[in-house]
Amino acid sequence: MSKTQNSLKGRGAQQKVHNRFFELSHEMRDDFLNYCEIEGEVADTNKTKYIDVFPKSLVNKVNSPDVGMGFSANPYQGCEHGCVYCYARNSHEYWGYGAGLDFERTILIKKNAPELLEEKLKSKNWKPYPIVFSGNTDCYQPIEKKLQITRKCLAVFLKWKHPVGIITKNSLVLRDLDILKELAKFNLIQVNVSITSLSETTRRLLEPRTATIKQRLKTVEVLSENNIPVRVMMAPIIPSLNSHEILPLVKKVSELGAKDVAYTIVRLNGQIATIFEDWARKTIPDRADRILNQIAECHGGTLNDSQWGRRMRGEGTISEQIKTTMHIARKKYLPKEGILPLETEHYQQLKNPQMRLF
Repeated sequence: MSKTQNSLKGRGAQQKVHNRFFELSHEMRDDFLNYCEIEGEVADTNKTKYIDVFPKSLVNKVNSPDVGMGFSANPYQGCEHGCVYCYARNSHEYWGYGAGLDFERTILIKKNAPELLEEKLKSKNWKPYPIVFSGNTDCYQPIEKKLQITRKCLAVFLKWKHPVGIITKNSLVLRDLDILKELAKFNLIQVNVSITSLSETTRRLLEPRTATIKQRLKTVEVLSENNIPVRVMMAPIIPSLNSHEILPLVKKVSELGAKDVAYTIVRLNGQIATIFEDWARKTIPDRADRILNQIAECHGGTLNDSQWGRRMRGEGTISEQIKTTMHIARKKYLPKEGILPLETEHYQQLKNPQMRLF
């Protein structure tokens, strides 16, 4: 892959983009979630900033019917991993930041997440349903190594015997193997490891601050060896960038013990279209037009598709080719039993001991 000399190394987004909810002339006070610098200013140390926030709740109901989760929880907002295609970038605008470099350089931290989670699980109105960490940003991004907020939340899930799912592309999840093994004894845990490519070159361009492909493959292997159900997320599949890797990737992760593989086709919603196109023209200029045109071909001629059910799978010839290839790969390499649904009975018995009488 050739690339130009003016790309910003170590980041996914290559530019700041203004927040759509504020006019460029609008000024925000420095002490309110930090002042967002006007796009184009030179001052850029390329360092990540961390800001404490204090939400009143942690668990969110997911209303989108095609994302495969009912509830999610995010101990962090923004993500230092810097995946250029990340659909969650747009959510940073609600906090007063941009979806580009701000998303990966300004991380909001919810240190009270474990307490908020326990309040939710203790609530008399709460009915057990798997809660996914994180759904929006990676709960094992680099700062988790120091703060251990996700680990503390997993301890709460174990205490209450409540089901939890994890989505991550960081091998740091193995640090918490002791808790995960205990959760697995009661069928309370599923781990979704995101692996978009087997190529380290592609990984460095697409996801510059994530764990290496080698580390992620090792993560799948170690989790599986410890009887922790693993699903690999090949998400997103980007035509002409990683779409040719479906068969070898599914074969490889199945050999390491993965029980399932899921996928989505990239869609560049909101500001992400601008960010992704800028990234493509700076890092893979010789392939940018072809990739962008093929993404658009999957979404009716545009880079984004917001239609539920269709937006994750796309439409047209390329989309059908990807769907067919994934079907062949799963049928050939993956076990038929897949992953069992998580248990809720243990939580119900713990919360209401009288349930044991039935």
